[in-house]
Amino acid sequence: MKQQQWQQLCRKKTQFNIKKKFLWRISILRRYVLSVWSQFLACWSGKISGNYRSLPPNSSDTTTTVSSSSSPPPSTAGLISLRLSYGKDSSDLVSLKISLFGDSNIGKTSFLTKYAGIKKRDEENAGMGINRVDKILDVKGARICYSIWDVGGDESSGDQIPIASKDSVAMLFMFDLTSRRTLKSVIRWYQEASKYNQTAVPVFIGTKFDEFMQLPIALQWTIASQARGYAKALNAPLFFSSAKYNINVNKVFKFITSKLFNLNWKLERNLTIGEPIIDF
Repeated sequence: MKQQQWQQLCRKKTQFNIKKKFLWRISILRRYVLSVWSQFLACWSGKISGNYRSLPPNSSDTTTTVSSSSSPPPSTAGLISLRLSYGKDSSDLVSLKISLFGDSNIGKTSFLTKYAGIKKRDEENAGMGINRVDKILDVKGARICYSIWDVGGDESSGDQIPIASKDSVAMLFMFDLTSRRTLKSVIRWYQEASKYNQTAVPVFIGTKFDEFMQLPIALQWTIASQARGYAKALNAPLFFSSAKYNINVNKVFKFITSKLFNLNWKLERNLTIGEPIIDF
């Protein structure tokens, strides 16, 4: 029965691969146009966007702010927003959404905060419902804001999947390399998120590579082979990572950026057992 479900999933993935690429490009273009239009309206009306806090002109420090609504609407209950402000006008920002999915206690929040450069005390405020980090970077002269949504992995987080999936340009499906149970859960997360978004770039990420290295080599080989099989069936790149030692954390987002903006960045595969695997 499981084999039949797996075959059906593979066939379904193959059928909409071409359509997905087309819809994905249209989706990116649509978001860009809407963003530019909203910025034009804000400038025309003389108003400043309220999505980001502007710092004084003489400030050069990066500031992280943590905020949560005391009575959020039902669809965003538990949403915590950690925003990075860079002391510049936000009117020229283009915002793109990225979502993280996976079971609880697999290192999603640590992975995210490592990339965003958030301090430990701020990370401890996150972890319930949906955590959100906004990070700004420059891409080919344009200012891009990655709005990264981290969905909690407990049972109550199922209601957050639709809002987290909607309008995402990339979805990261994460698992603990030392737990085969969380690896099997990746398929369930993928199936649920794909109901609401079939155009986002999927990426499979194994966390806690530093602990994975302590496992017997035979078990490492088994887990790596299964992870590669899942990723290949769903046409997703696979990264083994460690937030603790910053292994492949930045490469994941660099890969996403190169895909979104057609950047000429060559990513090298690494299939050596005992090393952080990169497969695509």
